[in-house]
Amino acid sequence: MKRANCIVAVLGVGLAMAPCAVFAQAQAEQPAAPAASTVTVPVDQQPTKEQLARMFELMRLKEQLASVTKMMPALMQQQMQAQFKQMQKDNPELAATTDEQQQAMAKVMGKFMERVMNLYTSDEMIADMSGLYQKHLTASDVDGIIAFYSSPAGKHMLDMVPAIMSEFMPTVMQRMQERMKPAMDEMKAEMEAVVKSSAPAPPAEKSVQK
Repeated sequence: MKRANCIVAVLGVGLAMAPCAVFAQAQAEQPAAPAASTVTVPVDQQPTKEQLARMFELMRLKEQLASVTKMMPALMQQQMQAQFKQMQKDNPELAATTDEQQQAMAKVMGKFMERVMNLYTSDEMIADMSGLYQKHLTASDVDGIIAFYSSPAGKHMLDMVPAIMSEFMPTVMQRMQERMKPAMDEMKAEMEAVVKSSAPAPPAEKSVQK
């Protein structure tokens, strides 16, 4: 049972990391921004849905999101195998798991990864983002963005994004794996402390009355 719980934990961590890749993809397409503003653009200055659709089209946003969705299952399989090998070193009860079993679990991971990534489609993401873009960008802003992505520099940047992301995502996974271990060790220690503190106290010995 303990081994099964550890395996499920690995799968859970992997699935939880999926949104990180989508976030990294979005960040790669845009320059660093200042602190978020809560000011809403006046309605008469907001871009139309047609303008936003054109901007998203030129940004190739749908294609970029779809590319991440296709890339993630294979990357997560690699991450899961590396993480499981480390867990085998830290947990002797997992040592009996064979390479074949690990590969089978990696395939399970990939299958569920695809399912998770398709729970919220790129079309739905873009539809939900449209309202936020209207809230924070003016029609003039969107016209400027459209002009940039229509330019040779903008098109070249978009052409390079898939190559950049294919090289960047393994680094994301490696960094996450390296930096998650101390956090996981700390969480394990704290959970063990909680379990110990909640354990019932041994019954007090009854004094013998004379």
